[in-house]
Amino acid sequence: MTEIQIAQSVTPKHIKEIAAKLAIPEEKLEYYGNDKAKIPLAIIDEKKVKENNLILVTAISPTPPGEGKTTTSIGLVDALNILNKKAVAVIREPSLGPVFGIKGGAAGGGWSQVIPMVDINLHFTGDFHAIEKANNLLSALIENNIQSKSRSLGIDPRTVIWKRCMDMNDRALRNIVSALGGKAGGIPRETGFNITAASEIMAILCMASDLEDLKERCGNIYVGDSWEGRPIFAKQLNAEGAMAVLLKDAIKPNLVQTLEGNPAIIHGGPFANIAQGTNSIVATKMGMTLSDYTITEAGFGSDLGAEKFMNIKCRAAGISPKTIVLVATIRALKYHGGKSLKEITQEDVKALKKGLPNLEGHIASLKSFGIPIVVSINAFNTDTESEMQVVEDHCRKLGIPVALSFGWEKGGNGCLALAGEVIKAAESCTNEFNPTYSLDDSALSKMEKICQTIYGGENVVLSDLAKSQLRKYEAMGYGNLPVCIAKTEKSFSDDQKRVGRPEHFDIKIREFEIATGAGFIVPIAGNMLRMPGLPATPAAEKITIDRDGVIEGLF
Repeated sequence: MTEIQIAQSVTPKHIKEIAAKLAIPEEKLEYYGNDKAKIPLAIIDEKKVKENNLILVTAISPTPPGEGKTTTSIGLVDALNILNKKAVAVIREPSLGPVFGIKGGAAGGGWSQVIPMVDINLHFTGDFHAIEKANNLLSALIENNIQSKSRSLGIDPRTVIWKRCMDMNDRALRNIVSALGGKAGGIPRETGFNITAASEIMAILCMASDLEDLKERCGNIYVGDSWEGRPIFAKQLNAEGAMAVLLKDAIKPNLVQTLEGNPAIIHGGPFANIAQGTNSIVATKMGMTLSDYTITEAGFGSDLGAEKFMNIKCRAAGISPKTIVLVATIRALKYHGGKSLKEITQEDVKALKKGLPNLEGHIASLKSFGIPIVVSINAFNTDTESEMQVVEDHCRKLGIPVALSFGWEKGGNGCLALAGEVIKAAESCTNEFNPTYSLDDSALSKMEKICQTIYGGENVVLSDLAKSQLRKYEAMGYGNLPVCIAKTEKSFSDDQKRVGRPEHFDIKIREFEIATGAGFIVPIAGNMLRMPGLPATPAAEKITIDRDGVIEGLF
């Protein structure tokens, strides 16, 4: 069966039954039909948060289809519940861009899925739409102020960095000219669109601690400069109140369930190659309040998602994981061993062994955090026993616990071995994570420490433009912010063609962006796209609906 057929073969339990497993009073739920609900932030209990076993699921450098972090996370939650551990998954909401683009749905896979799968992958509870509208309201207020004669802040249109957003892959909107149509149409300027998941509003929603903090962060967004060179912020446009109103429901985490009827909280969806790549702080703390084990994930490989999870999210939230699960696949390791995407489903032990340094690189960088690591081999039906044995033996040689994961094929029962290793690792953890850098370090020093400790590189090289921008942002007082390096997810380096575990490389920073509302500086390595395009054959072409409303082709 396909993903959607598997999902549709299970009748979801009423969401109040799922809430009861977490001891959430029924009257606290805000229902979105029978199988989805929002949970109020007042439920978060900081004392219980500190007592929880937070488990981070990350991965080696992925192939374009992904390596199954969400599938592993959900299978692990189901397995822990089979072992009578009160566990909940806390994961990100899918973006419509990848859903209709190359990856299809993003709610797990096979028998390790969250449901209602169709709703989660499409409009869900409207969070992405609210983020989009709040983002575009700020754009409208900026344009209106530029046009205004009586209330103008004197914004120099050439300096405006704020862009509109839309939750769809559309390369034609990356760079546009707006305000055509004469005087009444505004002042023409070059601008563009970001995909919603790459909007700073998405990053803000996932960093905010409550509604008041969300409003303050929206006000702190830097939008551009005045003609005199003064920085202009959203609060000077009186934008933050209305933006927060649009986000008043979106800030509340969403409760759904796995195919096996276990609780899952889904909230937020920032990309990891541009932003922090993990669900919201409030959703994670909600899960940690309501369970004994909270399984969460961070996007792409550990060099992006896990690094930002630790140094940005955990630092801001005051939380620390007890175990890091590193997902590896046989097919990805063969890809890093030199095989093409068309060849990675064929048995090739030689290529597999050549690809093992990528796994070693991720293990080495994760060890720097001082948190126990467990390797999960996410099994596919094309993997052979000899190939799986090679990876298991290699992990044991490195002194790292390892388990095969069959969540796609068998659900929770296929992840019992992994759950056992995670329990042992979590129980052995007595310390909090070691940050890669101090906030007192200079921005350049922070980047160099990430480059050397996490990527295995040598130096960070700034372009002349990047040097100028960094001087400006430091002069504005933002030098103490965390850094959120934007680079390719396909390599430890900034060159996507250098797969495996490259050596003797520098990270070249082309330019900087600043997310003053979210609270981090964004060094950009290479040509990072905030608005992706569709592939030659988009997933959208295979998605359809029949006269009875049954959807087909959604991965």
